[in-house]
Amino acid sequence: MQITFDLVQLPVPQDLNIIVGQSHFIKTVEDLAEIMTASVPAVKFGLAFNEASGPCLVRSEGNDAELVKAAESCALTVGAGHTFYLIMKNAYPINVLDRIKACPEVCQIYCATANPVQVVVAISDQGRGIMGVIDGSSPKGVEGDAEKTERKGLLRRFGYKFA
Repeated sequence: MQITFDLVQLPVPQDLNIIVGQSHFIKTVEDLAEIMTASVPAVKFGLAFNEASGPCLVRSEGNDAELVKAAESCALTVGAGHTFYLIMKNAYPINVLDRIKACPEVCQIYCATANPVQVVVAISDQGRGIMGVIDGSSPKGVEGDAEKTERKGLLRRFGYKFA
């Protein structure tokens, strides 16, 4: 048996958020779509799930055709079984992440981000699997007083903190 590794850049449209995770059942597609529509009324999303047995298809749902296509592209590009790719706009991962993690089929979340994402994929004779992700860039230093003030202001502008 041999294993090789590949580094895959996710083709996520700019300024949109993605949640990448692993689940264990085809039912994931409908359950996550229901979570999205019930959680944030104005959300637009595309969701793709890589089936890992039987016909091994990319299963997809969503309420925005462009985002569904983008999620399908992520799923095909990575090619790892039992993984899902949820791309959203008009919402942030913080709005839905707890509900997604509580979904009975979801095994783990690799990332929830608007940063560029690279996926580390292992490849064997059996197939492909996600080993981890590289989410955004490395730190360039420690925040000072000005950056701390900006961070706190940003959270208040987004409505996540009060005055």
